[in-house]
Amino acid sequence: MIEQYVRDLREVDEAQVAVVGGKGAHLGGLSRIEGIRVPAGFCVTTDAFRRIVAGSPSLADRLDQLSRLNPDDREATRTLSAEIRRTVEGIAIPGDLAAAITRALAQHGEQAAYAVRSSATAEDLPTASFAGQQDTYLNVVGPTAILQHVSRCWASLFTERAVTYRQRNGIDHRTVHMAVVVQRMVFPHAAGILFTADPVTGNRKVTTVDAGFGLGEALVSGLVNPDVFKVRNGEVVAKEIAAKERAVQALSAGGTQEVAVDGQRQKQPALTDAQVVRLVRLGRRIEAHFGRPQDIEWCLVDDDFQIVQSRPITTLFPIPETGDQENHVYVSVGHQQMMTDPMKPLGLSMWQLTAMVPMHEAAGRLFVDVTRRLASPASRAGLLDVIGKGDPLTRDALETVLERDGFVPSLPDAGPGGPPAGGASAPLESDPAVVTELIERSQASIAALERDIRTKTGPALFDFLLEAFEEHKRVLSDPLSMQAIMAGMEATWWLNDRLQEWLGEKNAADTLTLSAPDNVTSEMGLALLDVADVIRPHPELVAFLRGVEYVEDYAFLDELAKLAGGTEARDAIEAYLERYGMRCVGEIDITRPRWRERPTTLVPVILDNVRNFEPGAAERRFEEGRQKARRKEQEVLSRLRALPDGERKADETKRMIDRVRTFIGYREYPKYGIVSRYFVYKRALLEEAERLVRADVLPEREDVFYLTFQEFHDAVRSNQVDGRLIQQRKDAFRSYHALTPPRVLTSDGEALTGAYRRDDVPAGALIGLPVSAGTVEGRARVILDMAEADLEAGDILVTAFTDPSWSPLFVGIAGLVTEVGGLMTHGAVIAREYGLPAVVGVEQATRLIRDGQRIRVHGTDGYIEILP
Repeated sequence: MIEQYVRDLREVDEAQVAVVGGKGAHLGGLSRIEGIRVPAGFCVTTDAFRRIVAGSPSLADRLDQLSRLNPDDREATRTLSAEIRRTVEGIAIPGDLAAAITRALAQHGEQAAYAVRSSATAEDLPTASFAGQQDTYLNVVGPTAILQHVSRCWASLFTERAVTYRQRNGIDHRTVHMAVVVQRMVFPHAAGILFTADPVTGNRKVTTVDAGFGLGEALVSGLVNPDVFKVRNGEVVAKEIAAKERAVQALSAGGTQEVAVDGQRQKQPALTDAQVVRLVRLGRRIEAHFGRPQDIEWCLVDDDFQIVQSRPITTLFPIPETGDQENHVYVSVGHQQMMTDPMKPLGLSMWQLTAMVPMHEAAGRLFVDVTRRLASPASRAGLLDVIGKGDPLTRDALETVLERDGFVPSLPDAGPGGPPAGGASAPLESDPAVVTELIERSQASIAALERDIRTKTGPALFDFLLEAFEEHKRVLSDPLSMQAIMAGMEATWWLNDRLQEWLGEKNAADTLTLSAPDNVTSEMGLALLDVADVIRPHPELVAFLRGVEYVEDYAFLDELAKLAGGTEARDAIEAYLERYGMRCVGEIDITRPRWRERPTTLVPVILDNVRNFEPGAAERRFEEGRQKARRKEQEVLSRLRALPDGERKADETKRMIDRVRTFIGYREYPKYGIVSRYFVYKRALLEEAERLVRADVLPEREDVFYLTFQEFHDAVRSNQVDGRLIQQRKDAFRSYHALTPPRVLTSDGEALTGAYRRDDVPAGALIGLPVSAGTVEGRARVILDMAEADLEAGDILVTAFTDPSWSPLFVGIAGLVTEVGGLMTHGAVIAREYGLPAVVGVEQATRLIRDGQRIRVHGTDGYIEILP
């Protein structure tokens, strides 16, 4: 008979997480796999836990308090979770519940030794493992001890580490329940952990086995370093045998103890190679059953492996689905677009539908498959050259993959792959009218889109948008636009290469591009200085803005207009939003709130500008940059003319300087055009979402962000939405934030970030890519959210990545450090426009540099020193 409070492991499977928790459900699933041995046992169900909680009203009150706590309030979390644990352990187990547990013990051997193990409902999930967050007790003997340790497991749901983990993962404590696994102890010769994918590289074809003597507790607790075996294609390809000086063994009376390992045995392997290969075969069978890579705890008893736990490896970056067995190499789109955060499904699908090349999704990020372009020598050289100029780390990661024998197929130059990436374009004359014409074309196309979309609703809107996406791509691929972009970039590279060769000067183009005309992104930063000029003379306005809370509407602008000078201030902000309101951080994701939707995002930057600048700063900054560039041009040309063949060198250089000054600013305009179109699409789509809300199809309009464009289209046609799908997407999106996207990803799952391989920097310096010349010292301000910026003059901005929306901050800083970026990405271009020393592509900069530290940025040589 199946008890309400007790289930035998053989009676449950992974579909019953709500009843027996994650660990219990996985153990039940493991018990059903042919050839997999799992120690016998039973689960005390979540119904038992709920009954205990329901019997204590004070416990429910404390859980409510816990759910309201700030996750950063460590002291309050520690105190309240300790109170809850004491309360749970102090509740007597009701007689019928105790009897049910005792009956189950009798069936398995009342005086046998057991492992009593926590099994929470939010545990061993595909998106959050909760490994080590709750408690396990080994070698527990006798019904009284078993019941006592069941209570301790219930209480361990509220250890400080478990509570904090749930808070960080957005899981409500009141929705999580605890089951308890009671399982026959095994007394192994060796034990350890098997990862069916390499947990360091992510490679799904390499398994890793950690092994030690005695119980696996010695490894899990860090008491000893394990033997480590790596297996690929059925053979041990690498192993490292550790000196295992200690082990954990069971005591006959119950409990465990640490023991010393005999000196002669310490360096002996805990497993033979044959045993390792056999264990890996079992691991692959378990992985196939659960459908994803697993972290498996195993024990070796009399040359027989027993499995005591299996959970998903949640730290692996997923692999894009292709449906074939071929090798693939993927390059991150986010690292090129300066947005490595995950995107919601609507944002992903909109970018895919408007992109010029096919893109593949994994963990809310987009990747381009470059396998075929790497396969033939000519297209490979072109691709590596262009990628290397933008981001040397991505190039290095690709070269690492190419070094793997046979991973990338070899094709002749005439094979698939197309022309080399970034092939030479026909030179353009340095005529500003070309840029003017391109901008007018873009504006006309957007005006037509705004005009034509107004009358479109329902399914007709989606049909119209599919046509609009084709126009979107036509504008993006305009040959003249591509020529103008490449003309500016190639002239920059030419100047840097030639002037270093002829004059020994690094990155000379950085000064020559200062205050280049027609740069819509740098103009955006300067324009916010003009907004600050309107507000600065009115202390009442400044005080009001300091008190503005983070809201999503225009209420604060209406309130602003009621104050002295407020009408002019509101008009200035409105004019700014009319020109730039479609921008926001992470703007390639259409679901991100735009400045026009959330104008308070700009308030901290406006206040910084009020505090740090004098009136007229925008015009002065631009003119100072223009004059500095002009003086640099005259100096360079004068020095060149003094060289052998100097007139020719000076003439060529002058042509390139003119080309840079004409075209480099336009580099920023196509992105502005894309984002402008995106905001038109978004407003129309949100109106459709509102209709679905009014029709009770959706509870909230932003729920459509978790549908793809096609799914949204289907929902509008059918007036139906799968609410469970939306909730699954929300949970998945939340989990994606914990994953760091690699620059390069292979179909084996190997995640590569690349390396600089330099030895010309001081010891301890952080290496990156030099993108804007100069050296500056200052206070590091580590800022991950632009809305939380609080900058003083002379500060150095340190952040993960910057897209054009960050440029208003650039006018008030002295230097820039980012984790992601390349020579021609937006942060680099604007840093050069404003003359800021900048180093990008600095791995883990926001972790290695502490907010408030003094640092020195070497923008010419590409490294950062952390100063004492």
